[in-house]
Amino acid sequence: MRHPHHRAIAGVFAVHGAVGGSLATRMPWIQDHLGLDPGVLGLALLCPSLGAFVAMPMAGRLAHRFGGRAATRTLLALWGIALALPALAPGLPWLCAALLVYGAAAGACDVVMNAQGVVVERRLGRSIMSSLHGLWSVGNFAGAGAGAAMAAVAVDARAHLALMAAVLLLAGLAVTRGLPDLRPGPGEQAPPRFAVPSRAILAIGLVGLCATVTELSGAQWAAVYTVEVTGAGEGLGAVTYAIFAAFMVVTRLCGDAIVRRLGPVTAVRGGAVLATAGAVVVATAQVPVAAIAGFALVGVGVAVTVPLVFAAAGNAGPTPGQGVAGVATITYLSGLAAPAVTGWVAGATSFPVAFGLLACVTAVMGGCAGVLRPRRARTWAGAGLGTQTGAGEVGQSRQPS
Repeated sequence: MRHPHHRAIAGVFAVHGAVGGSLATRMPWIQDHLGLDPGVLGLALLCPSLGAFVAMPMAGRLAHRFGGRAATRTLLALWGIALALPALAPGLPWLCAALLVYGAAAGACDVVMNAQGVVVERRLGRSIMSSLHGLWSVGNFAGAGAGAAMAAVAVDARAHLALMAAVLLLAGLAVTRGLPDLRPGPGEQAPPRFAVPSRAILAIGLVGLCATVTELSGAQWAAVYTVEVTGAGEGLGAVTYAIFAAFMVVTRLCGDAIVRRLGPVTAVRGGAVLATAGAVVVATAQVPVAAIAGFALVGVGVAVTVPLVFAAAGNAGPTPGQGVAGVATITYLSGLAAPAVTGWVAGATSFPVAFGLLACVTAVMGGCAGVLRPRRARTWAGAGLGTQTGAGEVGQSRQPS
C-alpha cells in the first residue's frame, strides 16, 4: 500500500466502517433512554435505509458538482457528525429524523468512496477493491468493539457517540486529503439527478444481489440456525456467526491476490462453487460442527463478489459514480429484504429448505459471473470522477479476465 491514493482510500473505508460499528452497539441505550418498544424501534431503524435509498442515486451528481475528493470528504464528515445525533434525540420523531440524515450520508458516501476506489484501482492497474471492503469490516469491528467497551462500563451514549463523532470526523478529514482530485472536463454534461441503472448495470447488479442475499442471510441466521437445527447452545451459535464473519473478512483482505491471479470472473465462479457447497452442507447439517463448517465455506465463497461487483459497475457505467450508484441501490435493497425473506421461507417450510434455496442463489451468482469480465479501460468524464486536476488522466490498465 505504498501509493498515497491507495492509503487514502483504504483509510476512508476503515473510517466509514468505524462509524457504522459505533452506533450499532448503542441502540439498546437509545431504546431504553426513549422508552421505545421493539416494534417501534424496528420501524425507526427503517429510516437509515430509506435515507440511503434516496441519497444513493444522487451521489454521482454531488461528485460532478464538487469533485470526487471534496464529495467524499464532505459526505464522510457529515456521516461522522450524524453519528452523534441519534443519542441526542429527545423523542421518536427526532430519532427518525436523525436516522434519516445518518442513512443518507452513509449511502451517498458509500457510493462516492467506492467510485474513488474504482478510480484508484484503475490508476494502480491491479485489484484493490476486495481489501478495501475488508478494511471496512476491520473498521466496523473496531467501532463496535469500542462501543461495546463503553456500554460495558455504562458510559452515557451521548458522550460516547459525541466523542467518536469528533475522533472519526478528524480521522476522515485527514485520510481524505490524499484522495485524487477528480473533476469533470470542460463542457461535460452532468449526470441525472436521480440515476436509473442501465441494462449492463442491472446485469452486474444481479450478481451483487445474489451475493448480498447470501451474505446477509448467513449473517442474520447463522447463530439461530445452529441453535434451532443442530441443537447447539447459544454460545456455540454465537461462535458460528463469529466464524462466518471472520472468514469473510480474512478472505476479503487476501482477495486481491486471488483476483490478480485468477481474474474476477474465475474468482467469483470459484467462490460460487464454495458458497454453494457450503449452503448444501448447512442445509444437510445434523451436528453443530457441520453447520459451522458450512457457514465458513459460505463466507469464503461470497466474500470477494460484492467488491468485484462495485469494481465492474464503476468500469461499466457512464462514470464510476453512476455505475456504482446503480449497483449500490440494487444490493442495498436486496440486503434489506434478504434476512426477512429467508426467515419467511424458513417459517413456511424449514431452515434447511431455506438454505437449500440459497445454494441455488449462489449457483446463479456463479452462472452470471461473466458480466464481471473487465472491459477495455477508458477515461471517464463527468460525475466529478473523470479528470484529475494536475495529475493527468486515469491510467489505461485493465484487470485480468
